[in-house]
Amino acid sequence: MILSVIYRSISFKQLYHALKESAYSSASVGLVIGSALIFNYIIATENVPTAIAQWIGASDFSPLAFLLMVNLIYLGLGFLLDATTVILVIVPLFIPACRELGIDLVHFGVVTVVNLMIGLITPPYGVLLFVINGTTKIPLAGIVKQVVPFIFVLLAALLVMILSPDLVLAIPRMMGYQG
Repeated sequence: MILSVIYRSISFKQLYHALKESAYSSASVGLVIGSALIFNYIIATENVPTAIAQWIGASDFSPLAFLLMVNLIYLGLGFLLDATTVILVIVPLFIPACRELGIDLVHFGVVTVVNLMIGLITPPYGVLLFVINGTTKIPLAGIVKQVVPFIFVLLAALLVMILSPDLVLAIPRMMGYQG
C-alpha cells in the first residue's frame, strides 16, 4: 500500500476511497458477527439447541432423514442469506441433534459448507453472481443462465455426500481422524 503511493500507481484520493470502502465492508461484517453472537447468546440461554435435539430424538428421525431435512433448510436459507450468517446463527442449532443421532460432525460440516456454497451461486441472493457481474459486466440474467447446469451438478454431488459419509470422511481418516 505504501509502495503504491510512493510509486504513484495510486493517488491519495484513491487510497482514501479504498480505505473507506474497506472500513464499510469490515463494519458490515462486524455487525453481522456481533448480531449473530447476540442471537446465539439468546438461543443458548433459552436452551433452543437442546430442545431441538430432544424433539428430533423423540421424533424418531433417522440420521439420513435429519440430514436431508437440514439440507433442505440450508438450501432455502442459502437463497436468502449470506453463508456467514447461516454458519454463525443456524448451524449451532443443529449440532446437538447431530450428536444425539450419531452423525459425524466433520461430515456434517463438509455437507453444510458445500450446501452453503451452492447458495452463493443461486439466485436471488447469490453473492458470487453479483461479484461475477461486477467484475465482468455480463448481465445477471446471462450469468444465471450459464450457472444453472452447475447448480444441478452441485446438488447431485451434495446428495452423494449426504448418502455416503465414508466418501466425505475418507481423506480425514487417511490423515488419522478417528471420528
